[in-house]
Amino acid sequence: MQQTAAAPSRWVDSKRYLWLLSPTVTLVAAVGLLGFWKFDQTWLLWVGFLILYGAIPALDWIFGEDTSNPPNEALADLESDTYYSWVLYAFVPLQMAVLVFGGWLAVTHDLPWYHQAGLALTVGIVNGIGINTAHELGHKKLKFDRWLARIALAPTVYGHFFVEHNRGHHKNVATPHDPASSRFGESFYAFLPRTIIGSFRSAWHLEAERLQRLGKGVWSLQNENLQSWSMSVVLFGAMIAVLGWAVLPFLIIQAVYGFSMLEVVNYLEHYGLLRQKGQDGRFVRCEPEHSWNSNHVVSNLLLYQLQRHSDHHANPTRHYQSLRHFENSPQLPSGYAGMIVLAYIPPLWFALMNKRVLAHYKGDMSLINLQPSRRAELLARYQATGQQARA
Repeated sequence: MQQTAAAPSRWVDSKRYLWLLSPTVTLVAAVGLLGFWKFDQTWLLWVGFLILYGAIPALDWIFGEDTSNPPNEALADLESDTYYSWVLYAFVPLQMAVLVFGGWLAVTHDLPWYHQAGLALTVGIVNGIGINTAHELGHKKLKFDRWLARIALAPTVYGHFFVEHNRGHHKNVATPHDPASSRFGESFYAFLPRTIIGSFRSAWHLEAERLQRLGKGVWSLQNENLQSWSMSVVLFGAMIAVLGWAVLPFLIIQAVYGFSMLEVVNYLEHYGLLRQKGQDGRFVRCEPEHSWNSNHVVSNLLLYQLQRHSDHHANPTRHYQSLRHFENSPQLPSGYAGMIVLAYIPPLWFALMNKRVLAHYKGDMSLINLQPSRRAELLARYQATGQQARA
């Protein structure tokens, strides 16, 4: 009797339920703040710091990397599975609860300035991760997702990120025109004011152009920047109305630290990488080689696989659960949490990353996005090393 071939087994996402760990940092921060309120243990106000800069880098080192990819035939089902969207949706109300509770603690407890700072920074870390959640939601097509993205941006007063990231950064990434792409030899502290100011200007310009095409002025109610900033005004205004003006320093500190987390991540995602120009004089299409990638398991679970940044920029509409590893993409030596610490210490960052940029371009300095103010210095310092690498 002739046997029929067995039907191919259906691919199953082995991380499906591990994605429920994504809000872990926010949950632990919430538990820490509740623990302080209940037991008066002030060290719990710093729990966000302990997780981000201690626990996560250690766990990334322990659990290592995962370079496995979903098969092409499974991508359509992965993208259409609403379970992954609900994982994102659940984060935003939790984020808002931590903000409000943190503000209440700030005004109702007589804390020394350093513990007030710890409280604000822990909440800022939660809202920095909220920007990453907004980043994922903002790339979706559903209006609900996109509005929820802007709500998640409200605590950091960074609503213009919704405009600049999607329509500016993704167009200009890894070119000298992008304020969110850091340059070889540029420290994080030089990058930070450049990206904050440049991203604001770009978002305003992009909306002015869009509204002009619609025959409307830039101060229109349809200006998406103004809409998003209005959400922040309403949120902060409501908290001030209920808790008093004493909550304002807390709100400012957590917002500034929250959006600085976004920008330090921007700093490490494209450091020194440069898209070349084609024969038509235009920059070539963004490919996986134009973004630093990381496959570290723990931080990818906590950041909706943002660290598979190479695939994200090559395929911006692809959902987090479908992002893939590419062999030709440059790899970071650690997950984002560990790399952020290094970015804060420029000598260590340059010692670790400059040689990786040179190796990626096989020592050809003409292919690197150099910091203009240090161009001559960098060429003098690294050109000989680059020539040896090409020999």
